[in-house]
Amino acid sequence: LCSRYWLDLRTTGGRRGVALTLTGQDANGVPLRRSKRGWMWNQFFLLEEYTGLDNQYVGKLHSDGDRGDGSIRYVLTGDGAGTLFIIDENSGDIHATKRLDREEKAYYTLRAKAVNRITNTSLEGESEFIIKIHDINDNEPKFTKDPYFTHVPEMSPLGTVVMQVTATDADDATYGNSARVVYSILQGQPYFSVDPNTGVIKTALPNMDRETKENYVVVIQAKDMAGQMGGLSGTTTVSITLSDVNDNPPRFPKSEYTPESSEPGSTVAVLRATDADIGRNAEMNYRITSSDGPAMFDISTNRSTQEGVITLRKPLDFERKRSYTLRIQVENSNPDPRFLRYAATTDEATVKLIVEDVDEPPVFDRVSYVMEVKEDSAVGTIVGSVSATDPDSSRSPVRYSIDRRTDMDRVFNVHPGNGSVFMLRTLDREENPWHNISVIATEFNNPRLISRIPVDIRVLDVNDNAPTFAAYYETFVCENTKANQRIQTVSAKDADEPIGGHRFFFSLAHEVSGKANFTVRDNKDNTAGILTRRNSYSRLQRSTYLVPVVISDGDFPMQSSTNTLTVRVCTCDREGNMQLCNQEALVLTAGLSTGALMAIIICVLILLLIVVLFAVLRRQQRKKEPLIISKEDVRDNVVSYNDEGGGEEDTQAFDIGTLRNPEAIEETKQRRDIKPETLNPPVRRTVVLPPAYRDNSDVREFINQRLQDNDQDPTAPPYDSLATYAYEGSGSVAESLSSLGSVTTEGDQDYNYLSEWGPRFRKLADMYGGEDSDGYRDS
Repeated sequence: LCSRYWLDLRTTGGRRGVALTLTGQDANGVPLRRSKRGWMWNQFFLLEEYTGLDNQYVGKLHSDGDRGDGSIRYVLTGDGAGTLFIIDENSGDIHATKRLDREEKAYYTLRAKAVNRITNTSLEGESEFIIKIHDINDNEPKFTKDPYFTHVPEMSPLGTVVMQVTATDADDATYGNSARVVYSILQGQPYFSVDPNTGVIKTALPNMDRETKENYVVVIQAKDMAGQMGGLSGTTTVSITLSDVNDNPPRFPKSEYTPESSEPGSTVAVLRATDADIGRNAEMNYRITSSDGPAMFDISTNRSTQEGVITLRKPLDFERKRSYTLRIQVENSNPDPRFLRYAATTDEATVKLIVEDVDEPPVFDRVSYVMEVKEDSAVGTIVGSVSATDPDSSRSPVRYSIDRRTDMDRVFNVHPGNGSVFMLRTLDREENPWHNISVIATEFNNPRLISRIPVDIRVLDVNDNAPTFAAYYETFVCENTKANQRIQTVSAKDADEPIGGHRFFFSLAHEVSGKANFTVRDNKDNTAGILTRRNSYSRLQRSTYLVPVVISDGDFPMQSSTNTLTVRVCTCDREGNMQLCNQEALVLTAGLSTGALMAIIICVLILLLIVVLFAVLRRQQRKKEPLIISKEDVRDNVVSYNDEGGGEEDTQAFDIGTLRNPEAIEETKQRRDIKPETLNPPVRRTVVLPPAYRDNSDVREFINQRLQDNDQDPTAPPYDSLATYAYEGSGSVAESLSSLGSVTTEGDQDYNYLSEWGPRFRKLADMYGGEDSDGYRDS
């Protein structure tokens, strides 16, 4: 209650001149009195949407410590300080720099303090206050949807709730009536009404009929300021559809129908009853209640079209009954009990079916015809006849013809008036035993009406073919054969087909029976045996015989033919095995024809040709190919190893096995032209010559000794290298280098002076100078 600031809100209607006196007692009971030094404000108001040209004045901030000398500076911080709200640091006046919208921000929290301008120290503690934005009616109500869609059942009672609409207002609902919305209906009377406070839409008329009007458009208005003048408003559209209920029975549009077909199972009439309802409420069922043609008709319901389909159960005959009367009833499949008292749910109609006289095609007296004729019948012979009549009452004449698509060869024809089928060409049963044709019957007065019937004509067999051999027969006979020996069995065939089966008779031709070399024996089983008549036959005299055999059938009239059997004479052994015969006989005996023999010969020639080619190829492969085919192409034949070797006698420096097998190089063998690092140093040897050698023999001995040492030294150069040794002999100024003179000396000879003679004697110094590595000298 004791603030150090006071704020003058001149433009906001703030409280002014409020003086508070605080009373109390001290510790001694003396009354204390203290007066408030200024104003206390923790909240003030500012109207939104300020439209003035100057900054909107908010209030004044003043401290009790301000003496008016300008030493105090006022500072403002918090929401919008310095942007939305500014303060005069000298006077403490606060202004709003922009138009404020309460819907964006309803209040601002700021803090103020007074500081010394020189020391910048706060004179009093920081004070917090709130600037609340007062609302004005600047937002119209808005509906949550636009448009609305709903439905309500038809025939609904008065006051049936349809739906509820809702509108919202962004203004402050706690301040004035800016956000208080009232609903009203602008369009849709007198069918619907709306509650002004809740926005609930209800029906305003009872029993609205969907069949009369189905769709309604209602416009609802929402107005703020409790609907008073000057308030803002918004509208929305509500689309209301009356849903169907089953309140209408089906109705027949007509009562007479004409049959559309006379075939059993076909549809003769389609009934369509109308129903003002829709969907499930318009589903209906049909049934026949009475008919003057019992079991003649049937009715069913087409569920997709809701039609009654009358089908024919028995064929109609115009000549017997020309009309039928049926009583058809239709009813709702899903009646609504609520509306049974208003109207009936069924309807009946009398359906009169008129049978019309339809011009029908001719009708044959049979389903098909089968006729027979002998194959030897003459041209023009009548095979049979067909008969057709017009079923109509007019009894129109019928004309007959052959369907030439079934008789391309024009073998038969039919009489156009009486239907007699006769032959145009002779017949052959062996060529075609059956003929299938079609006969067409056409009304004479209406050629478009035709009927077609199949006619099967069987050709009967007559004995008009002579029997013959069943196959081609050819056999051989041995020269030393005996009489009455069977050499072949023959059979017969006949193109005819007698009813009792075939019976063939075989005999030798009469003209050769007296001088025949062979005989024919009938086996009585449709076969015959060919027998020899002589005891021997000579191949040189006659190599081939032709035996004429007569074959007859047992039918009437009897037919016969003469067939020839070829018999060849061959040389045989005692067992009757053929040994020598002409080529044709051999082939025919083995059952091979000339064409088969040629095929075998060709195959043999082909095999021989393949064998010859194979042998030639093998012979060519055995020839060795040259090492180097071309003198210029030696890339794959010459290998360079870059090894000179030590000459013909040097088998250590150059091994010919390396060229043949480079992988088998002996790594441990030492080369004589390279001094190894691991070998022991050479051993100095003392050359001892006999005292008798006073001539050149010492030189020869020296050279031989050096040659022997060189041969045994693995580190010595190759044989084709030049090795020099200095040897002056006994007459040298340096005295003899040999040890011949030292043989008389009992002690060891000292050769250390050799190292002082220069590089020419370095080799001898190495050999004779110093002590032996083994602790002794060569003697």
